[in-house]
Amino acid sequence: MRTKHHIRMAAILMATALTLTACGGQTPTLPESKTLTIGFTLEPPTLDFTIAADASIPQLLLYNVYETLVKVDSGGAIKPLLATSYEVSSDGTTYTFHLDPAAKFASGTAVDADAVIASLNRTRNATLATLKAQMAVIDNLRAVDSHTVEVTLTQPSNFWLYDMTSSAGMIIDPASTDLAADAKGSGPYMFGSWNHGDRIILKKNPAYWGKAAPFDQVTFRYMSDANAVVSSMLSGDLDMIGQMTSPDAVPQFSDTTKYQVVNGTTTGEVTLGFNHSKALGNQLLRQAICYAIDRKGLLDTVWGGYGTLIGSMVAPTDPFYEDLSGTYPYDPEKAKQLIAQAGVTNPTLSLRVPVVPYATAAATFVASQLKQVGITVNVEELDFNRWYTEVFTGGDYDMTIVAHMEPRDIVNFANPDYYWHYNNSAFQALVKQADAAPTSDEFVKDMKQAAKTLAADAAADWLFLFPNLVVARANITGIPLNSTSLSFDLTTISPKG
Repeated sequence: MRTKHHIRMAAILMATALTLTACGGQTPTLPESKTLTIGFTLEPPTLDFTIAADASIPQLLLYNVYETLVKVDSGGAIKPLLATSYEVSSDGTTYTFHLDPAAKFASGTAVDADAVIASLNRTRNATLATLKAQMAVIDNLRAVDSHTVEVTLTQPSNFWLYDMTSSAGMIIDPASTDLAADAKGSGPYMFGSWNHGDRIILKKNPAYWGKAAPFDQVTFRYMSDANAVVSSMLSGDLDMIGQMTSPDAVPQFSDTTKYQVVNGTTTGEVTLGFNHSKALGNQLLRQAICYAIDRKGLLDTVWGGYGTLIGSMVAPTDPFYEDLSGTYPYDPEKAKQLIAQAGVTNPTLSLRVPVVPYATAAATFVASQLKQVGITVNVEELDFNRWYTEVFTGGDYDMTIVAHMEPRDIVNFANPDYYWHYNNSAFQALVKQADAAPTSDEFVKDMKQAAKTLAADAAADWLFLFPNLVVARANITGIPLNSTSLSFDLTTISPKG
């Protein structure tokens, strides 16, 4: 996660936990018109990804309506999309993308080199700081011919190509004038309509240049109350729940003749963040906190045991992932020793969290655990706007808990101005070295060391990684196991038979 907006989207995405009693009834079959209705808890504030970084925007549009030159698959690998192939110069600064000559926007306009360059320049000039930062490394864009785009960077950057698989790389139809209310892309689906506060409908693109969409219409239903989402699924009003925010309700979908439950991984690290500009600039105190928390017990209590213990800011689908969850094993006595070594008498810390279920439940658990080792924690629950103003922007906190959803957001720890105010020159050097690494092996090696450095320094306490929990009717196939991007990727999902 790279800007304040990603915090906002991440926190709200995991909206409300619940427990329900299962309903009876037969599973309805997919109608002949082949429609799909998916339940979510977070509605986009706008469709314009150049002014707002809320995850609900690319969740809806990325790969479905807008396509990218390359995309990331559910295994975390970068694959061709609008570009059939690409080459990188020996110095790592020039990328040459070969566009699929068949590619066209839903309007019928060709996705040619001029259209791609116009779209990338549009994103480079976006008001959103995230996009500007991701595109800042571009020095020049050139149309070699109508189906070849050359991108020259100011320096080698392994992160840039990965950024191009997400919002920064979404290619917009040059005819688009109102990105906020309409989305014009080249994907298998087109924007249909928006009933604010209720649903957004995507329609099949009948002239799609690639494999035809299997559904004539896909409806994203938005219900802020997660109880309503689960009830709608149980009553047959939904075909899928796009993100289960109530893991305790999963057993109600155990009838495999009616339902299927996908349980993979995401890129959402639920992080106990430390403010390094205050008391938790003390490494010994940070380490004591990490030893004092039973993360397996927390996961079982807070999220029904679903999720992954990770130990650093890396998801298992990243090539540089290593299981570092054992860096600070649960050891209350060791925590007490470190507190004494830290020279802090009767430490008292604030824990200010947004009012979302995973954060408030985890805060209660954390406060109880730290009390047992002699740390007093004052928990304060804030509505998100206040949390954003006072914690993220104002820095008025010692600890906080929030889910960071953007892929490879480990790089945020290399920015001392980010709200954690973490300033480790060794870590910064490793990230910079990895970004410029001439080979993938060197990139992976450097990023593994960066992740270990972060973990050893107790830069934060990574409580768990959110699971990719999706519930669907049994007669739907192709649901990705893992969520490796911000997209709810419809391109592989279809009715069985």
